[in-house]
Amino acid sequence: MPIIEISDLSHPGIEVFSTLTEAQLRNKLEPEKGIFIAESPKVIRVALSAGYQPTALLTEAKHLTGDAADIVNLIGEDIPIYTGSRELLTSLTGYKLTRGVLCAMKRPLLPKLSDTLKDAHRVVVIDGVVDTTNIGAIFRSAAALGIDAVLLTRNSCDPLNRRAIRVSMGTVFLIPWTWIDGDIQQLNDYGFRTVAMALTDRSIPLDSPTLQSEPRLAIVMGTEGDGLPHETITKADYTVRIPMSHKVDSLNVAAASAVAFWELRYSK
Repeated sequence: MPIIEISDLSHPGIEVFSTLTEAQLRNKLEPEKGIFIAESPKVIRVALSAGYQPTALLTEAKHLTGDAADIVNLIGEDIPIYTGSRELLTSLTGYKLTRGVLCAMKRPLLPKLSDTLKDAHRVVVIDGVVDTTNIGAIFRSAAALGIDAVLLTRNSCDPLNRRAIRVSMGTVFLIPWTWIDGDIQQLNDYGFRTVAMALTDRSIPLDSPTLQSEPRLAIVMGTEGDGLPHETITKADYTVRIPMSHKVDSLNVAAASAVAFWELRYSK
């Protein structure tokens, strides 16, 4: 594989790691040409194992025979590997690299909604959540706690954002996900009952036996500040609250998702 040592920030080929914004990497106009950045050896290994295709590697030189040695062998002979000093790579990317390794990868073509839901019993709908840390944490909890797929409204953060991937510890590569257009009532057509996580006068407790008996549930999580839109709540089959103590009214969306996923897990 070509190993290219860089000494300045103008070297051709490194733009993907430095000057391109998240929006440019995503390439909305031509999704098939989109790129994302995976950071740290552990996360990169998860992506490679899940079948994601690398396009370039950026690493401190010392990691070529250290933490990234197995990755170098996995990515193939035609993938360029750029190396440089820690100081140069920090100035290039604008942040200190987590364990000194970044990998640019091709974005996958996302599955259709119908295919994503085909064999699922428990899914989460992320509605308008824009914080990258929360997105990553929700994906990690979803993968760990039995959620079969993740659906995101178009006004939510991109799960393949660099920080979201890192916070998820690569679990974004392990669980099916796709974007959802239109309101949540369309999920009824696939046999799902929708659960809006919200505090209203008609909210039922999360541990209600009624919820446990449902064979297919879509758990709808709202934004960090305002929660779910009123229209979404009114169209849901259930409105559900997590019982609280000490006059606490609610949890952070990432923490609430973990509680909801565990309580509403599917039992055959």
